[in-house]
Order: sequence, then C-alpha cells, then structure tokens
Amino acid sequence: MDPIELRETMPALESGAYFNWGAGGPSPRRVVEAAESALESHEFEAPTNEGQYPAAFDAYDEARDAIADLLGSAPAEIALTESTTDGINRVAGALDWDGGDTVVRTDLEHAAGVLPWQRLERERGVDVQVLETERGRLALEDVKAAAEDATLFCVSSLTWTHGTRLPVSEIVDIAHGAGALVLVDAVQAPGQSPVDVREWGADFVVAAGHKWLVSPFGSGFMYVRDGVASEHDLVPAAIGYRSVVDPDATDYEYAPGAGRFEVGTASPAPHAGLAESIRALEEIGLGTIESRIERLTDWLKDGVSDDRLLSPRGFESGLVTIDVDDPEATVERLSEDGIVVRSLPTPDAIRASVHAFNTCEDVDQLLEALVTAYP
Repeated sequence: MDPIELRETMPALESGAYFNWGAGGPSPRRVVEAAESALESHEFEAPTNEGQYPAAFDAYDEARDAIADLLGSAPAEIALTESTTDGINRVAGALDWDGGDTVVRTDLEHAAGVLPWQRLERERGVDVQVLETERGRLALEDVKAAAEDATLFCVSSLTWTHGTRLPVSEIVDIAHGAGALVLVDAVQAPGQSPVDVREWGADFVVAAGHKWLVSPFGSGFMYVRDGVASEHDLVPAAIGYRSVVDPDATDYEYAPGAGRFEVGTASPAPHAGLAESIRALEEIGLGTIESRIERLTDWLKDGVSDDRLLSPRGFESGLVTIDVDDPEATVERLSEDGIVVRSLPTPDAIRASVHAFNTCEDVDQLLEALVTAYP
C-alpha cells in the first residue's frame, strides 16, 4: 500500500495541511473502525458468548503481539498503558527511592519526563541532575560524568524540541557500566522510523500510539527488559488482578516482567485500534515511510534559511523546528490558512511535524505561508 492510499482514508486530512503529528496523529478510518468494532463486540456479543473479560484479554494479547513485533521484543516484555506519561510514572513509582538516589535527565525532555522526577525530588529527596545540551545534541562526556552517581537515566530517543536522534545505545552502555538503569522516552520514534529495543539495550522504553502510529488516544505501551523487574525487585505503585500471578491467592505474587505494570480492567478499544494501525503501517513498510518522511523533510528544510532552521540540516526525523519572531501568533496565522503546526516553549519557535502522509503540496503551502510572514 502507498502512503497516499492510507492518507485518503484519513478524514482529518481532507482539508488543510496538517503538520502536528508529533503531538497527535489523526487516525485512518480502518483504525477507528477497528476500535469501534472491538468495543461493539465487547459490549454486544461477548457477554453471552466467550464473556467480556476473555474478549478483552484476547484484545490485550493481540495488541502486545503487534507492539512486540514493532519494537523487536517478546510479547511478555510489553505492558499496555494509557500514554507515555503513564508509562514513565509506572517506572518512577516502582523503584525504592531514597535521598541517596540520583535521576539524570536531559534538558530536552518533555514534561512527561520532567514532572515525575520533580515530584520524587520534592517528596523523597531524590537528586535530579539535568544534562545541558546544544541545539539538540548531548555530549557523551557529560553522560559519563553524570553516570558515576546515577540511579536512573531518563532520555528521549528523538527529541521533541529539535528532532535530533540521541545516541541511545551509547548512553545505555555508559549507564549500565556504572550500574544505572535507563528509561527511554521513545514516543516520537515508532511510526516514523524503525525501532529495535534489543539494539538499544535499555531497561525500559515507553511510548504511545496516538502520534506517528496514528492510533487512538489511550493506546500507550511500555517495554520492560526481561529480567529487570526481578533483578531490581520492582514494586509498582498500583496493584490489581492483572499485576499478579493469581489474584485469588492468599499471598499474592507479582507477575514476572512487564505484566506487573498492568493493573485492572481497561477498554480494549484503544489498543485494538493500535494493533490495526501497526498492521496498516507495516503494509506500507516502515522503511518506505521513513524514506518518504526524509524526502518531504528535506523539501521543507531547503526552503528554510540557516538562521531560521533550529533542527539539523541533514535528516534525522520528521520534526522540523523553525525560529520565528512570535511563535504563538505564527501558529494562529498559519491556522487561518488551514496549516496546522505547534509552538514550543523551548526553544521559542514553531515545530512542523512531517509524516509520510503529507504531500509536496502541503510542504509548498507551509513554505509559501512562512515566506509571506518572514520574507
């Protein structure tokens, strides 16, 4: 299937030029229909057939299989969540923190990768170190220096601020060599570029389907490296019948691995939509998607001057950050022209997210509007 074939089934793209995939990806009809079908089957058919709980668990299993295939992991290493923020909080709540622990993050993290650590700093006395970066780049020498005292590193695989790729596998090697764990916020990667969690070697990888994977809100997921839960005696902050081996046992036992991070009853609909969206993107081919994003991103960057372009000139992702005089006013002005981008808090700029479902005409429309505003 060609990307444009799938685009033509996305009602949100029938008018205007959409460049905000890094925040939310409009779903194709087949994805919404899959979510609707799962909900209808669960509510209309399952009660008097296999039962609502078995039906939901079948949907959970199907989603885990699809996510594991996407990430290069085993299904048992996948936990279903609501969002990236939810996944990070589940990890933050599972470690036994004290005032002698240190979390290291970069200054490129989204609020999802900032607030949980601020709370630990406030409530548990955990030290939070922030690695400073330059135009979306992280120096490995700074990682090595911080690793000496680190308990856990929290880093993004693709930065939401600049669209740069951080050297995840190198960071993991350094952190593990010093005895620290690594949590990767990967939400900007799946759906626009291939992801191999085995290659990264991280202990936790969190993401969600509602951006580049064009899935419904609520379709979050996390990878928990095999063995890490038992090695570090991880005890999640919440517990429920999905967290344990036998919910009716006198003495409960946490499920091994990622399973302990799931809690209780949840709608099967969002993750049924996610499984369908993964199938759709795999029909196109993730390599094809990334190649098209690269071509369209290059097209956009060619029309942006060096003093305005804050993302790398060479391709790293579909996230393109552009310096403008008044980001919020620019977003409003572009919206009036039917062009959707977003402003960023840091750097003070706008960000255009280019997916394979954009067209050259979309890019030309954005460039023409920017040239008009900033000749």
